[in-house]
Amino acid sequence: MNAHPVVAAVADSDVLEASVGERAPGVVDLVIDRPDARNALNTAVREALRDAFDAVGEASAVGEAGAAETDATGDTDATGDTDATGDTDATGDTDATGDTDATGDTEDVRLVVLTGSSEARAFVAGADVTELRERSAVEQRAASEFPRVYETVADCPVPVVARVNGHALGGGCELAQACDLRIARADAKLGQPEIDLGLMPGGGGTQRLPRLVGAGEALRLILTGEVIDADRAAEIGLVEEAVPPAELDDRVTAFAETVAAKSPLAVRRATEAVRAAAQRPLDDGLAHERELFVGLVGSHDGNEGIDAFLEDRDPEWHGE
Repeated sequence: MNAHPVVAAVADSDVLEASVGERAPGVVDLVIDRPDARNALNTAVREALRDAFDAVGEASAVGEAGAAETDATGDTDATGDTDATGDTDATGDTDATGDTDATGDTEDVRLVVLTGSSEARAFVAGADVTELRERSAVEQRAASEFPRVYETVADCPVPVVARVNGHALGGGCELAQACDLRIARADAKLGQPEIDLGLMPGGGGTQRLPRLVGAGEALRLILTGEVIDADRAAEIGLVEEAVPPAELDDRVTAFAETVAAKSPLAVRRATEAVRAAAQRPLDDGLAHERELFVGLVGSHDGNEGIDAFLEDRDPEWHGE
């Protein structure tokens, strides 16, 4: 069996681990594993994350490519039928671990869970300040060329959930902000303490944090460098949920299973529409939503969902 493309993309990495299908079909787990530095973001971690998310983008496009082969009735040809679990027909069988057969076909990715290793006891404790100290302004500008890891995560075509299993500070908090949702253990610590180093957030914190918690609260956190626990973060909207440590994995898995059971195409389109709300004026956002909705009407999954509802049965999603 060939490894899933996402797993293969980071197979040689010493700082990032990937698995597919362990939580639910089509769900990718990416685990940052740099325990000696509490998962601080250095060049190796950033590059590994970019490689992984590039592979996620390619794997999540499987259903999109299949849509191009769909005729007016919404049916696909014999080489591309996919059942609700993400398993493909005899030309491309995929097992629950995300392994693929010799043809190279693979189940499409439906959701990503990003977290830190348990050994590190952190999500991401911040940027690697040793690297920062060694750079000149010119070198930092080159290292900050877009797209950075934050934009790579934010532009992922499927939802990304930050499983905040410990400290998420500085660049780590910004990485969590780049995700679509954040579920944190209640005793996790979050904040933007760059001001204490004579710096300011440089990975999106001045832009994404106000969109989550409001300008005043964001500026307070940034100017004071205050570190807050996940319960407080949930109160102000920095995380969606703060749960007891023993319940974190169950809660993340329950959410992942729920989303993975929906139409992959509808999930991608809905995610795209909601993200647009933070970037577009209302009228433009409404027009974008309309086009995405219209594109779902008459799609295989759109027809299948309505038919299944009317026939009182479970739908069989094809992701197209």
